[in-house]
Amino acid sequence: MVANHFLSRFIFKLLTKYNVISIGTKYNPTTPLENEYVEMFNYTQTMLLEIEKAEISVNSIFYNLLRDVGEENIPKNHHFYELKPADNKIEEYALVSNIIVGSDRYLYVELLNPSPIINQFSDLIQRQRGEIIERSPSEIVSRFPSKNEAIRVAIKLLGSGLDKGVNVRAAVGMTGAAAIERSIGLNKEVGSVAGVGFSKLGGEYALVLDSNFTIIESDHFEFQNYLFIDVIDSTKFINEHGRNKLVELMNDVKNFIETECHGNIEGYREGGDDLIAKFPSKDLAIRAALDTAWYILNNGAQIRAGIGKSRREAGENAQLADEIKIHNNLSLAIFELANGLYAYYIPSEFFRTIVILLNNRTKLISIFIFVFIISYLLSIFGYWEFGFISVILAVVYAITS
Repeated sequence: MVANHFLSRFIFKLLTKYNVISIGTKYNPTTPLENEYVEMFNYTQTMLLEIEKAEISVNSIFYNLLRDVGEENIPKNHHFYELKPADNKIEEYALVSNIIVGSDRYLYVELLNPSPIINQFSDLIQRQRGEIIERSPSEIVSRFPSKNEAIRVAIKLLGSGLDKGVNVRAAVGMTGAAAIERSIGLNKEVGSVAGVGFSKLGGEYALVLDSNFTIIESDHFEFQNYLFIDVIDSTKFINEHGRNKLVELMNDVKNFIETECHGNIEGYREGGDDLIAKFPSKDLAIRAALDTAWYILNNGAQIRAGIGKSRREAGENAQLADEIKIHNNLSLAIFELANGLYAYYIPSEFFRTIVILLNNRTKLISIFIFVFIISYLLSIFGYWEFGFISVILAVVYAITS
């Protein structure tokens, strides 16, 4: 069980001026990859900071749906149902799960009356980057790179069905079984109507279409996810380690992004201290930012990173890191979540030691007693100005023990 870190979170909130949602993660790993990431989160004491709090409501969920799916892809004649309200908070372990497990989602499509249109649906799903998992004369289970793409394609299928007088039911889930179960629940809640059910931030929602609408005939909506990375004070790093070391680190980052995170490097000059890359999903962009921050910090440098829907937004989010400091710049990856703004902060070894110390109450109490006694004795003998020596000894003890 991961510690609550109440004292550490309180102190770092005072230091950074921002709410610290978590230190490390409470996520329970079940696979080797999950174990690897959870251990890294907890070993580095990676913190989730809340820069701008997300206000989660049925209205904000629908606004985010319009933004993420594309307003032009949602017909005017619809009803939006909140079947179960979302929690008005960000759960760090849910975010970690999305980063590790990925954003792939399953789309279940059911014809309420069997029709040859199922063949057209299969073709459309495959044209829209979907993978057919199972299919019957009246049902399709498919997989998409993200929830938003699955919802967008579902709406397209609903419209195509209504245009031909065929009622279609769709639902999106983390697995095919979850999507089917959600479709069954949707039928109980709103009846046998054309609609798509999905979850958002722990809540359950449904978009039900009231009448036919014109399907937009265009290439699939392109979901942009950019990552901007910049090494902080690269001049100092070059002076201490040499330019070749910086080139080596940045080339390693570039190769990792391309091979492990399916990123497309769009802006990098060898020898430079920054790069920009485009990813097929936000979770891959955040994962790349975290891995880069951990790797660069382990090699004596820090980065500021921003994730956004455009190059400009990613760059602007990265620049926000300059406003979040303790005594100097922090290693941060900043991104939008719901309608809020959040950041992962990877502490330096010094601050990591402070977190571990604060979480070890027995050691903390013993150090406090040690500093108090030494300072008291020095003041008795008239050497109070040397009290700082006890503090230095305590810090050395905390770091080495």
